[in-house]
Amino acid sequence: MERWRRGLHRAWEWLRAGTLLDRGRELELMHRAMGFATLALVTLAPLLIVVAAADPLVRGGFASWLTDGMGLSGRSAHVLTDVISPPRNVIGTTSVWGGVLLAVFGVSFAGSVQNAYERIWGVPPGPWHRVWRQATWLVVLTAYLYQEVATKNALHGGQRIALSTASGIVFFWWGQRFLLGGQVHWRSLLPGALATVIGLAGLRAFSYLVFTPLIVTNALSYGAVGTVLVVESWLIGVGFVIYGGALFGRWFCEHHWMPSHHEHPPDEEECG
Repeated sequence: MERWRRGLHRAWEWLRAGTLLDRGRELELMHRAMGFATLALVTLAPLLIVVAAADPLVRGGFASWLTDGMGLSGRSAHVLTDVISPPRNVIGTTSVWGGVLLAVFGVSFAGSVQNAYERIWGVPPGPWHRVWRQATWLVVLTAYLYQEVATKNALHGGQRIALSTASGIVFFWWGQRFLLGGQVHWRSLLPGALATVIGLAGLRAFSYLVFTPLIVTNALSYGAVGTVLVVESWLIGVGFVIYGGALFGRWFCEHHWMPSHHEHPPDEEECG
């Protein structure tokens, strides 16, 4: 027993997992994940509702985007669709000024993600006029989510899994690099992108097993509020995976990815 204990202790020290846990506490990872979920529901969801309603190719609107992301099917998907589906005339009733406000709110969501990435990698925040980065990232995020839903019926099985995995790695790899203003080297960001995609796949499986029956139960017990609470819980998980994946990426980069003597261009940093 003592030999096993010493072996586990040496493995823990070699992994330096304690450093990862300490950084998660310093970042207040769960608190940031909850903030991510709140902002996503309040600022990003209305914008995506309008974008989804304007799409003539993908039927179902934003509800289909959400059920696909959560991996829902059957009765749970119908329950969520009944609660989330916006009115059919959402495009016609959205004024130009309303569209501008939705875009501004969406950019504020992108700004919160950028701030979290900057904290994780320990780089100085970008100047205010770099808001164009946040707007560009928001457009690419919308395109990424759109292709995820658009390929649902076009591709099946391994083809869709391969495309979803590849596009996810590219988006989260590029997204960190872009929001950080190129202050962190591409190679340093790859482990975080891989960890994020793996985490989202695990969250999807968890959602299928847990949230699918929970949505139906909550809808019967609490009505629409119960369904929204499940969606909010899933969004907290998404935020935890996205920020946790980036945090894992920096930890892995510093301790297991590249030696400290790696050369890099003077305007780029390999590990923060």
